[in-house]
Amino acid sequence: MAGTSHGHTPAAWTGVIIAFIGFSISGAFMVLANPLGFWAGLVVVAIGGVVGMAMKAAGMGAPKAAHHDLAEVIAANRLATKV
Repeated sequence: MAGTSHGHTPAAWTGVIIAFIGFSISGAFMVLANPLGFWAGLVVVAIGGVVGMAMKAAGMGAPKAAHHDLAEVIAANRLATKV
């Protein structure tokens, strides 16, 4: 996992930071016994997910890995074992 850029993108960081703020808001209002503030915090959490996905769609996320055809992978593995 250390060799990948899993989560090390502006989209991931922004989405997680916004979600963390939302969880903090919800936690504070849960302790204060204020249901409206609790639900408002969960809305902020959802907004964090939407912002993260929007930033990923805008190109600020990790690029998707190219998938190889299964036949190519099998042929490459057979060639590597014969050598």
